[in-house]
Amino acid sequence: MLRSQRALSNCGCSVHPETPWKGMNGVYWLEQTEADVPVEDSWLSAGEAVLLNGLRFAKRRADWRVGRWTAKRALMMYLEVLGRPQTIADIEIRAGSSGAPEVFFSDKPAGVRISLSHCAGAAICAVAPSHVAVGCDLELIERRSEAFLADYLTTQEQALVIQTSWADRPRLSTLIWSAKESALKALGVGLRLDTRCVEVSFQVPWKESGGGDRRFDNAAFGSPPAYGPNRWCPLQVCYIKNQVFSGWWQYMGNFLRTLVAAPPPPLPTLLQSSDVLAHSKYVESKF
Repeated sequence: MLRSQRALSNCGCSVHPETPWKGMNGVYWLEQTEADVPVEDSWLSAGEAVLLNGLRFAKRRADWRVGRWTAKRALMMYLEVLGRPQTIADIEIRAGSSGAPEVFFSDKPAGVRISLSHCAGAAICAVAPSHVAVGCDLELIERRSEAFLADYLTTQEQALVIQTSWADRPRLSTLIWSAKESALKALGVGLRLDTRCVEVSFQVPWKESGGGDRRFDNAAFGSPPAYGPNRWCPLQVCYIKNQVFSGWWQYMGNFLRTLVAAPPPPLPTLLQSSDVLAHSKYVESKF
């Protein structure tokens, strides 16, 4: 029995017996918005409820709730936990000693890794086996100042941004920043490290513009709405201590997502709403 299955068994949760376990290095993800989050808080554990009550500002509370809900829903789908009234509250997301989120079932480690990010009323959660270092990030595409680029991007990354057209710089600078955030989360350190200790590289489909500068080839990227949630472009993030993360990025509308992991997994897989949580009697009756 796998470690995560043992954890579920020990806490009294059930694992669907007919569905094969996810790939050994597989990374899965889910995104939710504030509109998806239940109004009441019975889905929180006792410890999470205490944390929520300690948050003073409405925006901070909303961000925290959508992040926790997204993580719990993703975990129920990933682990294929059959619905019972207390299951979702038994899942607890705690901050580890490094500040990175850790997953527990009824006070027992769940044997999985997650990464969380929230932005503008939405949240994304990536889930992977415990031996996979994983990080994800969700950002709004926006213009970054020259001072920002100088402070947070490496010399090579700054040069890449400068080579692009003015119109395309917001997307590219947001992409580089987001990939850095994902890698620092996978390292378990977040923004406590200098962001220039990780460097982003990827294949950019350029095309020459009439003025002689280079522009993103939107047709190669797949412009919205054709660029769907299961289509990703590859990237790579190198940490100065000789660690390399394989990663991906995608954008839809004004949102940009990045996800990195090590060891290299297959493409990220979107957790579908038809999974176990959608059929949970608890969810149907309570939410």
